[in-house]
Amino acid sequence: MRAIDPTEGEVLFRRNGAMIDIAHIPSRAMKAFRRDMQIIFQDPFSSLNPRMTVFEIVAEPLVIHGLASGDELRQRVRELLVAVGLNAQHMNRYPYAFSGGQRQRIGIARALALRPKLIVADEPVSALDVSIQAQVLNLLEDLQQEFKLTYLFIAHDLSVVEHISDRIAVMYLGKVVELAAADALYNQPCHPYTEALLSAIPLGQPGQKKKRIMLKGDVPSPANPPSGCKFHTRCAYAQPICAQEEPPLKEIAPDRYAACHFSGELTLLGFDSAAKPAH
Repeated sequence: MRAIDPTEGEVLFRRNGAMIDIAHIPSRAMKAFRRDMQIIFQDPFSSLNPRMTVFEIVAEPLVIHGLASGDELRQRVRELLVAVGLNAQHMNRYPYAFSGGQRQRIGIARALALRPKLIVADEPVSALDVSIQAQVLNLLEDLQQEFKLTYLFIAHDLSVVEHISDRIAVMYLGKVVELAAADALYNQPCHPYTEALLSAIPLGQPGQKKKRIMLKGDVPSPANPPSGCKFHTRCAYAQPICAQEEPPLKEIAPDRYAACHFSGELTLLGFDSAAKPAH
């Protein structure tokens, strides 16, 4: 989103049929790209200006990009509010008059105002009650179909990720350690960290039990990470090579990537916690 400029690497975005590295274009040139990419913030309270009405909040992107004014602007804001399940008659109220779930819907309406192609959803339900989370997730899925959206959905709750994602990247200390289609990743994780995360998901039925994998130690400091594989200090499968060489993120199956020296052996073992891969 270029809210913070990257120090290295590329951010490729397809526009008008061409892939453009938006990480290195001038800041002024980003305005045109921001019509195609918007963000839903994590906190529905601090992300809305308390001095602006709902109408002003949702209309602001349209005004900045000069896409509507007057009666047309009010009509487009009204349509956006209805699309996210809010009463259009409340557009003259201020954010304090709404619940957390309603505020997040206002934020979603603002993100949709420019009809973007990509929406970055930064933990959009983590600050909401569980019952409200389900409503917002269902809304996001419905809007995805209606507006033909692509989401980059960031979350810690893997049960939420499973509900909404087609493809999942698992990160540890700022590095992608596994990348796969959602069904493949949940059925057979190929990295020990993914395995541990999945074991922490609560089961839906009372009385059901499953083996929980408790990681040893604390998360290392990102400023001073361990040598070799960043996860080896907490990994039950670690071998001497893990402390010496950092494994690259490599394709271990079609459209399946993992950063583990023993990802092939781990897949064959089915992550049996009593077994360790042969060195």
